[in-house]
Amino acid sequence: MGNINIKQVVTEKDQMDFIKFPMELYKNNPNYVPPLINEERNIWKKEENPALNYSEAKQFLAYKNDKIVGRIAVLINRKEEKELGIKKVRFGWLDFIDDADVSKALIDIAINYAKENHIDKIEGPMGFTNLDKAGMLTFGFDKLATMIGLYNNDYYPKHLENLGLVKEKEWVEFELQFPEILPEKVEKFSSLIAQKYKLKTLQFKHKKEILPYVESMFKLLDETYKYLSTYTPISDEQIKTYKEKYFGFIDKDYITCVADENNQLVAFAITMPSYSKALQKSNGKLFPFGWWHFLQAGKKNERANFYLIGIHPEYQRRGVTSMIFKAIQMNLKNKGIKYLETNPELEENKSVQVLWQDYHPVHHKSRRTYSLQLNN
Repeated sequence: MGNINIKQVVTEKDQMDFIKFPMELYKNNPNYVPPLINEERNIWKKEENPALNYSEAKQFLAYKNDKIVGRIAVLINRKEEKELGIKKVRFGWLDFIDDADVSKALIDIAINYAKENHIDKIEGPMGFTNLDKAGMLTFGFDKLATMIGLYNNDYYPKHLENLGLVKEKEWVEFELQFPEILPEKVEKFSSLIAQKYKLKTLQFKHKKEILPYVESMFKLLDETYKYLSTYTPISDEQIKTYKEKYFGFIDKDYITCVADENNQLVAFAITMPSYSKALQKSNGKLFPFGWWHFLQAGKKNERANFYLIGIHPEYQRRGVTSMIFKAIQMNLKNKGIKYLETNPELEENKSVQVLWQDYHPVHHKSRRTYSLQLNN
């Protein structure tokens, strides 16, 4: 243990070392998908990440023989603490070589940070909020990572379990072959539900027509997931940031919205073409040539990722999912999509998982957060 040195990230060089360490660790792994370096840098800037207005965070690097061998970030979300009464240190951005001394030194940072703040629980890997990446991969190491899922080597879970950390939450992910033709019962059910509850699928001719609905989408997310464990509401500031940063990039055909007779949003879904291979080719940079790979991925792609879905609780068991999937199928079939991969779904979240039940979903990845109760 004595030869592991820990250094807090302070300088711009430290920050770049922190961001690039996993890119070096996984450079020969065909399933690792690097993030965009600028996006990663912005996570740690208050003016770019509204979560830093109510969170505390520190980043650390682990060195062995003057070489970086691991990294970790420790976070405290004071909003979660205040609104839900949950006190814990979140840890994330956890990566390390296959060395038990290194993983212990990194987890000790989270433990010590918790003790300094009189907190008796650590949990991770996770980010600042529910919209950040979370969950260590425990199954599906041989599958291509997605833009919104963490990737890690198969030795990671073993290291955490050997250090006494236990499963806290579990997520499951599915892959389904995109249907050329919708099952007849879905077609019929979709029309019946629309008539019965006076619902309609919104049609967007231009991207700007979607913008008035963005805030309603995030409010609907709150309504959809507030009953799940440790869900923290999305702040108005976060909504503004996500709207400005991401909605300009989303193709209108990948957004599905269902509204009632008063034009109030009752459900929505956001899918996107898979940018995994584009990210691999761009190696973390949009310029000078990375943007070209993204452009191509948006135009021609046989794979799509399911990102977000929100359904008002009043409509969750009323078959609205059939309307959503019918609209998705109509839009994405024209784009040549053959496979659809779901985002990580909490294993307890059965109301979302029923969306896939008619499409022969294959459970192909699992991930979990690990926690440790401390005796302060």
